[in-house]
Amino acid sequence: MKMDKIIEKYDVIIIGGGAAGLTAAIYCGRAMLNTLVLEQSLVGGLAAGTGEIENYPGFPDGTDGKSLMELFYKQARRFNVKFKFTDVKRADLINDVKIIETFRNIYEAEAVIIASGARPRITGAPNEEKLIGKGISFCAVCDAASNTGKTVVVIGSGDSAIEEGVFLTKFADKVIVSVLHDAGKMDCNEITKATALSNPKMEFIWNTVVDHFDGDDQIEAVVLKNLKTGELIPVKCHRCFEFIGHIPNSDIFKGMLDMTDEGYILTNEEMETNIEGVFAAGDVRKKYLRQVATCVGDGAIAGVKAEKFIQIKRSCK
Repeated sequence: MKMDKIIEKYDVIIIGGGAAGLTAAIYCGRAMLNTLVLEQSLVGGLAAGTGEIENYPGFPDGTDGKSLMELFYKQARRFNVKFKFTDVKRADLINDVKIIETFRNIYEAEAVIIASGARPRITGAPNEEKLIGKGISFCAVCDAASNTGKTVVVIGSGDSAIEEGVFLTKFADKVIVSVLHDAGKMDCNEITKATALSNPKMEFIWNTVVDHFDGDDQIEAVVLKNLKTGELIPVKCHRCFEFIGHIPNSDIFKGMLDMTDEGYILTNEEMETNIEGVFAAGDVRKKYLRQVATCVGDGAIAGVKAEKFIQIKRSCK
């Protein structure tokens, strides 16, 4: 027997409980809007899985992502923001009343803020998921300083991979880069390539992909496979950085919102999408830098704009 879904009404629904979503929630809650955050897994998003964060203002000794996101969450709760830990199955954003549907509920709101983030593209190699956050990282800017004097591996050869690899040499003793292509060929721009190749701290292992990762509670080695010979090459390291792209969590909004070919939502500087009353913030939108600090900025703008949108809408009735 099919059960009818429970309908709940809110002023604002925020999809995603990472840094951008939590910041938007703080602003909306403080504006005394009835606010709901829908998060499919853990509060904090990708930031919560970051071991050390050295570049977020206000923490001169650094902090870890989990602790920082717990502070964001506690502050949002202080302003009576409600949280539901569930996956969004369907969204209807076109009409004045926005509808967000989960497995058990239908939520209605006047405004929606999409802060669903993006997930790093991973290699899919054995033992990888177990070691994410335990030596496998996706943010050199966040974790570079903790690798002072150590050996790190970088996977990828695009602009982000090689630029981050060069940045890591300011701290690490050795940066070993696994490159899919033949010797001398990379996917980055020529200036970045030349800078990397001339850096004495950088070493390149060509024609390789990750075969598997070694380590139990902490990464011990990345085992690479030579695509031409099949040889397995164990590379001992203290940390592995993967820079093979991101996948925005925007699939359910395709056909409704304007996006890039990669699926990043297009907004203006006020976080407005092409649909009135729908805003996007954080890593899910097209932007230059994906960091906790920029997500906080996005979330603040989206929260204020959602409040102003609702205020104007109600004053016109």
